[in-house]
Amino acid sequence: MRIVPLAAMLAGLAMIAALVGYFGASAVIRSLLAVGWLGFAAVCLIHLAVVSLEGIGWRLLVSGVRPWVFLRGRLVRDAGSEVLPFSPMGGSILGARVVALAGVPATIAAASTIADLTLEFLAKIAFMALGLGLLVLLQPDAPVALPVIFGVSATGLVAVGFMALQRHGFGLFDRFARMLERGWAERTAAGVAAVHAALTEIYQRRRRLSGGFIIHLVCWVLSAVEPWVALRLAGVPLGFATVIVIESLVYASRTAAFAIPNAVGVQEAAYVLIGASFGLTPEMALAISLLKRARDLVIGLPALATWQAVEGGRLWRGSRRCLTGSNSTDRR
Repeated sequence: MRIVPLAAMLAGLAMIAALVGYFGASAVIRSLLAVGWLGFAAVCLIHLAVVSLEGIGWRLLVSGVRPWVFLRGRLVRDAGSEVLPFSPMGGSILGARVVALAGVPATIAAASTIADLTLEFLAKIAFMALGLGLLVLLQPDAPVALPVIFGVSATGLVAVGFMALQRHGFGLFDRFARMLERGWAERTAAGVAAVHAALTEIYQRRRRLSGGFIIHLVCWVLSAVEPWVALRLAGVPLGFATVIVIESLVYASRTAAFAIPNAVGVQEAAYVLIGASFGLTPEMALAISLLKRARDLVIGLPALATWQAVEGGRLWRGSRRCLTGSNSTDRR
């Protein structure tokens, strides 16, 4: 890990500790207990349903591959982005690697991942715009509209830049695919051209692209069900529209802090500041954020462990074949 992201992550952890200490660890724990194990289980199940839909959205871009391949790839992608100290791109590389290990050609795995990320970016913009519209209806004079406007703009710029890279950024394709398949370096030019050709073919399937965008937008909206259910179980009956506004503002803040791995500290501070505008106590806001962190660990760690087991088995079989071949040569 580079020094700057590491320093940012450590600062974020210090921010979380400071917020919990300032508002009272006992108060935060009471808020978590108010949600309860039932609430936590519900959050995890809803999240798994959302991830499954996201896997289906990714699968729409590729023909002839079993859906579970992309579901597992999506689980590892999210785990790499939210559990490991990686950027979202790092998690995406892990997800594409999982899909490639399942037999999907590396060029298709890389191209479909890039296209799926683009659709997810665009759906995120639509979700934050929905939140902004609801905010204007619910609280026309709310000062927290500025963060979501900035977040929508930042995400839009990222999406535009990402789409431009897909048209002209052959170096991005090369770097992405190098990490998916051994031997790529020996066929760099052909490999980059293959990824670009696969991406072009994917973008010609307008109906599948539209379906992927709609699924991602639905998933963004469904992601607001998790905190809404948790708050209901904790006796905080915020309306679903209000929760969508809070979530869109939080994701806007996370977008603006894209350089900080996992948005550590930023997410927690955003929940405290934004939640206060809608009557959410700081300790409950922190509890919701920490609940999401715990959810990511509970779902992400097994996904990463399974992926590591597959990778380890593959390396072991490869080393056994090399050893067997070497012994055969020695006997000759």
